Amino acid sequence: MTPRRFDVFLVGFDPAVGHETTKTRPAVVVSPNELNGSLGTVLVVPLTSTVRNLPFRLRLRFEGRDGEAAPDQMRAVDVRRLVKKLGHLTQRDQERMLDLLREMFA
Repeated sequence: MTPRRFDVFLVGFDPAVGHETTKTRPAVVVSPNELNGSLGTVLVVPLTSTVRNLPFRLRLRFEGRDGEAAPDQMRAVDVRRLVKKLGHLTQRDQERMLDLLREMFA
């Protein structure tokens, strides 16, 4: 199965170094669909249940849990790190994620 932009997967982030996101946790695929099927890697934004209200963090609710998307921890991962598909962001959260990424990289 080819991951699609805004799919949420359980992703194995270990091994990690220093302040990188660790353990197996949900993450949102943010790379364009045109790339997701051809490179063997995807860009993901990890989700965390720890709400820190930091700049460039996106508060959201997924699978009944409040948390944050952490685009400051975005990284490319091999598709073999994608453990299981959990769902897909709502249209509203997709738009909010794109707005945040545009602001971050403008």
